[in-house]
Amino acid sequence: MHCTIGHTRRLARVAATVALAVLLGACAGQATAAAVAYVTSETNGVGVIDLDQMTLTRTIGLGKDGPRGLSLTADGHRLLVANKTGDLSVIDTSTDKVVARVRIGKNPEFVRVHHGFAYVTYEPGESGPPPQAANQGAKQGAGKPESMTGGKPETEAADAKGGKGGHDDDANSPPAEVAIVDLKTMKVVRSVKSGHETEGVEFSPDGRELLVTNEGDDTVSVYRTGTGKPVRTAKLDRGSRPRGIKASPDGKQYVVTLENTNKFVVLDAGTLEPVKTVDTKMGPYGVAFDPSGKHLLVAAARDKTLQVFDAKTYEHVADAPVGQRCWHFSFTPDGSKVLMACGRSNAVFVLDANNRYQTVSQIGDLPLAWGIVTSPPSQGSIESR
Repeated sequence: MHCTIGHTRRLARVAATVALAVLLGACAGQATAAAVAYVTSETNGVGVIDLDQMTLTRTIGLGKDGPRGLSLTADGHRLLVANKTGDLSVIDTSTDKVVARVRIGKNPEFVRVHHGFAYVTYEPGESGPPPQAANQGAKQGAGKPESMTGGKPETEAADAKGGKGGHDDDANSPPAEVAIVDLKTMKVVRSVKSGHETEGVEFSPDGRELLVTNEGDDTVSVYRTGTGKPVRTAKLDRGSRPRGIKASPDGKQYVVTLENTNKFVVLDAGTLEPVKTVDTKMGPYGVAFDPSGKHLLVAAARDKTLQVFDAKTYEHVADAPVGQRCWHFSFTPDGSKVLMACGRSNAVFVLDANNRYQTVSQIGDLPLAWGIVTSPPSQGSIESR
C-alpha cells in the first residue's frame, strides 16, 4: 500500500512538472510571437511588416489578383484577402501560403470577420450573384484590370479634384451585395443585396447587426449578422458619398465619413438619425477611434492629411500631413504608432501617436497600398478590437 501511494505521488509530481513546462513554453511562445502588420498592395500581393523593426520583411505573392480588403480570423491563423479578380484568398499566416480560394463575384472590396463568418462586399454583374459553390483551388475570373483607385473606374485627375470621374452611378445597374462566407466550410452560404457601391463595413457593439455604407446611393444599410436579414436603411445627404463607418467606444453612435461633401456625420446608434455633422478636409474616408477612446481619426485622403478630433465633442484637435491616397490606417497593438497605407505614395507612413501624429518614417516597396491590419489586432479603419 505504501509503495502504491508513493508511486502515485511521484507520478502526480511528474505530471505537474510536465504540465507546468508545457504552460511556460506556451506562454513563452506567445510572448515571443512577432507583432506584424499586413498591407494589401494592389499590384504586389500582401506586404508583411515587422512592427518591432518597422520594416517590410516579406511579400505574399498573389499574382495579378489586385488585393484590396483584408481581415484576420479571430485566432489570427488565417488572413482573408479580397481580390479584384473576383475571389477571396485564404492565407495561412504561419506559412504565408494560399490554402483556399472562395469565389465571390465582381469587384470584391471589403472583408470583415465576425463570429465565424466573413462578410465580403462585391458588385454582381447583370446576371446576378455568383453561385454559392466557392472553394476553388485555381485562380479564377481574371479580367481586365480596373482603376487602382478603389475598384470603380476613376481617374487620378478626378481623384485629385474631388470628383468621382467615371464612376458607374447608373441607378439601373445592379446593387452591390454582401457575401456571407462560413469560415468552417469556406463557402458562400448566402448573398445579401445592399445599396449601390457598398463601401465601409461595421458591426453593432452587441454584434447583432451589420452596417454597410453605400456610396452610390448615399445610404447606410443594416442587416442581422449571420442571417443577413435586412433591418433598416438610413438615407444620408444626396451626393455625399458615405464611405467609412465606425461605432463609437460607448456604442451609442456611429461616425460615417462623407467623401464628396468633406464632412463626417454622427448617427444615433438606436435610430440612425443624424445628431451632428462635422467639417473635414477634402475626401474623408478611413475613420477610427484611438485605443483610449479619447480621439477620433479621419483620413482626409485628397488633402493628404490625417485629422484628429475629440471623441466626445468631435471638436477638431490636430492635423498631420501624410502621403497621397491614404485611405486606411491602423494603430499598432501597443497604441504607440499609426500605420497609414498611402496608395499613391506606394508606402506605409508611420506616425507617432504620442506626438500629435507626426510622421516618423516611411516603409516603401508597397505599390498602391490599399488596406492594413495588424496581428495582434488593434484599432483601425478596417478592423476594430
